[in-house]
Order: sequence, then structure tokens, then C-alpha cells
Amino acid sequence: MELRTLRYFVAVADAGSVNAAAQRLHLTQPSLARQLHRLERRLNLTLLESRGGRLVLTSAGRSFLPHARDLLARADAATAAVAELAAGRLPVITVAAQKLAMSAVLAPFVAGLGADDLCPTVVGCEGADGYRRLDADVDLVLAATPPAPGLDRLRVVRIPIVAYARRDHPLAGRVSVEVAELAGHRLVATGAATDVRRRLDSVVGAIGTEPARVAEVASERLAQALAAAGRGVAVVTDGPRFDLLPIRVLDADGGPLVLDLYAGWKPEHHAAEAVATLARRLQRSAPAAGRDESAA
Repeated sequence: MELRTLRYFVAVADAGSVNAAAQRLHLTQPSLARQLHRLERRLNLTLLESRGGRLVLTSAGRSFLPHARDLLARADAATAAVAELAAGRLPVITVAAQKLAMSAVLAPFVAGLGADDLCPTVVGCEGADGYRRLDADVDLVLAATPPAPGLDRLRVVRIPIVAYARRDHPLAGRVSVEVAELAGHRLVATGAATDVRRRLDSVVGAIGTEPARVAEVASERLAQALAAAGRGVAVVTDGPRFDLLPIRVLDADGGPLVLDLYAGWKPEHHAAEAVATLARRLQRSAPAAGRDESAA
């Protein structure tokens, strides 16, 4: 069954006569009539009949007409989708993001979207799991784990890792503290599998310092709550809470201890430039304090 012949049938049904439909379709009346007869033979149905000098739909024609319209509508939608894909455009874009990336990068971006902007579909991921989904249902990944070789990447934001202490703590009033010194205090942080904790532990291990005494908690807010209760120094990426004092944490080189968040995507993606454009927009919308203007 040809879509062209279905269009002819629908046109005749809408126009009410072969002659009127032929004029709209820029066809001769005999040619259009032959096409309709061919469709009827193919379907083994009589779709139209002459009654009182007028061409009307048979009961089979009335029943078939909605199906013909549906097939044509879906064909038009598929054609439009192919044109979008061929042009490198994305009608829908799916981003896999770690929890921290959702709050630090995606939330500011979505808050600034205009009425006509495409809002990405967001799914959660852990560690490098999101990158494995690039072959399936994900267009872009936001994670603290750097993309593997072969993937395009952009370092979107550098999030400072901050220590928070109570006003009566020995570190209170300090502008900064080196990791080696911080490790000598009782700390409160999220679990060892979290990105912040892995970053802290890697720096502590690299300088050969004895691992810090760490009380593990489920969230950064709870870490600050325990610090406010005098249970240690919270090491988090959150803003200050509970009247705690922020202290900048320095890495082994004396620079601020940061957690890098990356965007990663497949260079062979049919809309790679559109995905890259979204990654750059995410970078621009990230909080200025942690924004990274260079590709990693």
C-alpha cells in the first residue's frame, strides 16, 4: 500500500468528488480515478461509490478513513523526525547525572530556561555508570568521574570542598587549612563511595598522611549538623549551615581542594554539536565561583 495512494483517497473523501480532489492534487480526473481503483483492488474493498450523482464513502470507506489518516500522520511525523536527525537537531535530549551534578549544574541551568528552551530529560547515575549508557538511552553524562578516552569532554565546574567548624573549634577563625593538618582532626563526611570523600581520601593518601578519623553520614547537611553538635569538622561542598564557620581546604600543592564535574558524550553522536552546545550552556550556567571556562 503506497502512502501516495492513501493521500489520494483521503483527498477525495475530504473534497467530496474526484474532480475537486484532482484539481487540488494537480492530477487529471482519469488518473486519480485509476489510483483509487488500484487502492481498492489492493485492499479488496470498495471504498467509494456513486450515489445520486455524488461520490460518497461506503461503510468500509468510512471505517478505513480514520486508519488512513492515522497512517499518513505517523508517516509525516517520521519524515519530520528524520529531517531533524539529519540536520543534527535533538527534539529530546537525555542527561545522566550524579546527584551532586544535579544540584550544582543542572538545577541552575533549568532555573534559567526560557519558555522556548528545550528542557533535558534527567536520569540519575553513579560513578562511571552513566558513560556506559551512552550506547543506549543517554546523550550526555555529568559526573565527577572523567570520561574515558574516545569520548568528547568538557570540564563544566570545579566545586570547592570546604571544611566547616564550630566557633569554639581549634580551627575556627582560620581562612584555610592544608589537608595534612585537617587530617589530624576528627572529620564528618559522606561515605567512602561518594565523590567528595574519594577526592579527600585520594589527596590524604597521596601526601602519605595517616587517614583522617572520619564519621560517615548519609548527607552533607547531616555532616554539618554533627559538626554543629561538636562531633568534628564537616568536609562538604554545601554552603554553610547551623552558624558554622567555613574554612578553605588546600590540597598538597597549596591550591584549593576541588571536585571536578565533567560532561561527556560520544563524538559520533548524530547530533554531537547539539550535545556539545548543551554542555557549554551547562558550563556557563554553573555557579561563577566554581565555573571552569576551559575544556579539560
